Amino acid sequence: MDTIAEAPSPALSGVARVLVHGGKLSAKAAEDLVLAAKEKRQSFVEALVSSGAMSAQALAHALSSALSVPLLDLDAVDIPRLPANLIDAKLVTQYKVLPLGRRASRLFLACSDPTDQEAGERIKFATQLTPEWVLVEHDKLGRIVDAQSASASQVIENMAGGDFDFEVNDDEPQQASTQEVVAEVEDAPVVRFLQKMLIDAINLRASDLHFEPYEYNYRVRFRIDGELREITQPPIAIKDKLASRIKVISRLDIAEKRVPQDGRMKLRFGNRSIDFRVSTLPTLFGEKIVIRILDSSSAKLGIEALGYEPDEKSRLLEAIKRPYGMVLVTGPTGSGKTVSLYTCLNLLNQPGVNISTVEDPAEINLPGINQVNVNDKAGLNFATALKAFLRQDPDIIMVGEIRDLETADIAIKAAQTGHLVLSTLHTNDAPSTLTRLLNMGVAPFNIAASVLLITAQRLVRRLCENCKTPVDYPREAMLDAGFTDADLEGGWRPYRAVGCGSCNNGYRGRVGIYQAMPISDEIQQLILNQGSSTDLANQARREGVRDLRQSGLVKVKLGVTTLEEVIASTNE
Repeated sequence: MDTIAEAPSPALSGVARVLVHGGKLSAKAAEDLVLAAKEKRQSFVEALVSSGAMSAQALAHALSSALSVPLLDLDAVDIPRLPANLIDAKLVTQYKVLPLGRRASRLFLACSDPTDQEAGERIKFATQLTPEWVLVEHDKLGRIVDAQSASASQVIENMAGGDFDFEVNDDEPQQASTQEVVAEVEDAPVVRFLQKMLIDAINLRASDLHFEPYEYNYRVRFRIDGELREITQPPIAIKDKLASRIKVISRLDIAEKRVPQDGRMKLRFGNRSIDFRVSTLPTLFGEKIVIRILDSSSAKLGIEALGYEPDEKSRLLEAIKRPYGMVLVTGPTGSGKTVSLYTCLNLLNQPGVNISTVEDPAEINLPGINQVNVNDKAGLNFATALKAFLRQDPDIIMVGEIRDLETADIAIKAAQTGHLVLSTLHTNDAPSTLTRLLNMGVAPFNIAASVLLITAQRLVRRLCENCKTPVDYPREAMLDAGFTDADLEGGWRPYRAVGCGSCNNGYRGRVGIYQAMPISDEIQQLILNQGSSTDLANQARREGVRDLRQSGLVKVKLGVTTLEEVIASTNE
């Protein structure tokens, strides 16, 4: 006679409901285990296995059969060869899961409870991948996850020991009330958490860290290859201690929480020092903090690493080797203008050359170059610094940004009186930069006489060489994107992003696309006649200057990036 399965209690859910429905556990025993799990703050599966009501092996087989989820024996898996960094270690420890691999948009995870909807949603949100569960025995999974967590903690402990520390100016006096706050934020878990976040950000090649407080939760996001990714959600209770800790090492006012503040901090990492720029912003539920990683090595990679095509590189090098004149780099915030300028300065930085820069603020420290920070409170702005530079016998001047007519006038006069001037503007492309200067009030003859070259740029994500795959697009779509019939000859195919264990959704790093427009005699004449940006763009095209879209399509044809990336970054 068959056993009739006992009807599960309406209060039961997940694994408990599955086991009661399948006749593996009585409703009373399941309810008792649910209560015991809540009291001990355990998962139901952990309470079930530890109580001896079912073995981990029997549970895995029962759930696999009832839920039609594949079953895997972890003893047969070479754990060290599993892909790393598919999901954050915090999620692995919190939900007791083990990443097994990735295929396209699916992420395969070993677990002992495939009914955990919260784990599925959190992992999906954090990785933008669809979790595919593989059942394993709870005890084996626990041992592996705990071992990995212990080794990661040991790494952090070692780093926090002596080879890893913040450089703080202890000479600055602190008020008595501040001393109490400082003592409070020397809390070991907060210190270790911040250090771990900074190390993870460096290892993941992030450019920015966002610490964001909300009413009921607190999250940390990293900007990796230009995209924000949620990394973890620490307890909301640490938000004030973490903000105070960051302020202490950034030399900010700990007691001031009503206005934004800006600071810097330096991380000593063995023999290497890494600079960070810190910005705080009061929000409804606490201070949001953004930390930007200032990687000086990016400015020393050389012009070849930036992504200039040969003709664009030769135009830029020819312009910056001129004894006087102005070179302008344009593009939106985060398009890599600063790195391009620093790369040019590195090429020009010689013992016999006097170089001065004024920035807001100076992001990367370059030995041999005199760098000045803007200080509006003290009356030191771009125009004031430029006037001072001209009395300092300069050869080359770099202005962080031309924001107003006064700065533009002084920079142009410097370019006309025997100095090479490098600067940036926030415009969409090279021709519209000239129109922007005219609209500022700069005289057309001054622009025509001083500007040597304008380069506009964008950053697009670089395809991962390990997993990129050719794709076929309709010919009409390729032509609409900007390719010509001649471009499509030769049988080449563009690539698409796939994703693997060593990249970020199919991309790894970023590369620049550029429009390098030298100011020719014909363009000078158009400027003097106050021609429109369309007239300037048409003349540049006749002279063989590629616009940003065409420059991006060259990268698509070379297999460096995808057509989607180029369209998204040049769709203006």
